[in-house]
Amino acid sequence: MNKKTIRDVDVKQKRVLVRVDFNVPLDDQQHVADDTRIRAALPTIRFLRDQQAAVILMSHLGRPKGVTPKLSLAPVAARLSELLGAPVIMAKDCIGPDVQQAARQLKPGEVLLLENLRFYAEEEKNDPEFARQLANLGDIYVNDAFGTAHRAHASTEGVTHYLPAVAGFLMEKEIDFLGSALENPQRPLVAILGGAKVSDKIAVIERLLGLADKLLIGGGMANTFLKAQGIEVGQSLVENDKLDVAKELLKKGGDKLVLPVDAVIADAFAADANSKVVSVNQVPADWRILDIGPATVKAFKKHLKGAKTVVWNGPMGVFEFPAFAKGTFAIAETLAGLKGATTIIGGGDSASAVEQSGVADKVTHISTGGGASLEFLEGRVLPGVAALNDK
Repeated sequence: MNKKTIRDVDVKQKRVLVRVDFNVPLDDQQHVADDTRIRAALPTIRFLRDQQAAVILMSHLGRPKGVTPKLSLAPVAARLSELLGAPVIMAKDCIGPDVQQAARQLKPGEVLLLENLRFYAEEEKNDPEFARQLANLGDIYVNDAFGTAHRAHASTEGVTHYLPAVAGFLMEKEIDFLGSALENPQRPLVAILGGAKVSDKIAVIERLLGLADKLLIGGGMANTFLKAQGIEVGQSLVENDKLDVAKELLKKGGDKLVLPVDAVIADAFAADANSKVVSVNQVPADWRILDIGPATVKAFKKHLKGAKTVVWNGPMGVFEFPAFAKGTFAIAETLAGLKGATTIIGGGDSASAVEQSGVADKVTHISTGGGASLEFLEGRVLPGVAALNDK
């Protein structure tokens, strides 16, 4: 990575403003339901505390319209305090005189968490004055929120106009793993793409067809490719306006692009629907494909055997319904069992699937950013990364 990191600057006795991604799910009791993203930021926070920096953290949570008490970051402050084994001071706001005073009074090693940035519309508008007020709180800016790096917001891009700006350890790790997989992969490189829509991933498919040795396609998006080949897929999700694009990609991909050969189908889109396994060209008109079938799992495993680098983004079926999760979990378990391979999971649903299948500790890297990792795989420049100081 050609960007400066927290190792490249002197943070001792400085107030360090850190953009983290604490956009985590909360349960009905307003407790953190999944602390994966908080844990991912711990190495950066601990390093800064060890270096005697005063640490000021900022994040968004959810999509509030103005001040929304149930989207306060207070539960996150409580969970972070438990994980750090040290108090975390919760600010009542993210800008304003009270917050400035709290930041000024912060002692070396202490941690302050600002209130939800998105309580202000100026955050997503990348308003320069709002960015300047945030920047006034610190001496150095650190971006450790890869999950928001594809957005040019006040806290990811705006503040870099006012402060020296460097990457945290999580940001560095994300860019190093995803970057090396694309720029200098150990081969064979096998990419697996799933999820609902082809339209979300056209640019990724095009790029990966040029980079990967094999591209395996599952999930709802596979249906559009099957229909483009003239296969009837019943009531399955299909993007009819993307059939020509799918045909072009099939032509371009040749035998590099691998589609499902069988499917788990259902008579309704429901967890308790009747289901059965059929060949992809035997889907009855009133049924729908909700998962890849066992023969497809077997074929995909064969292509993955011997792979040295694997990049996976998007589930193979509707894994939220247990009856249609087998394909996704089988792929997760296959990746976990690959010896000597670098296995990289793009964030979002594929990250959740790997966590749920219980093999998260057996893959090389799980990205914390769904949209960000997708745009990175497309080869797009991420504004939050581009804005950081070069080495």
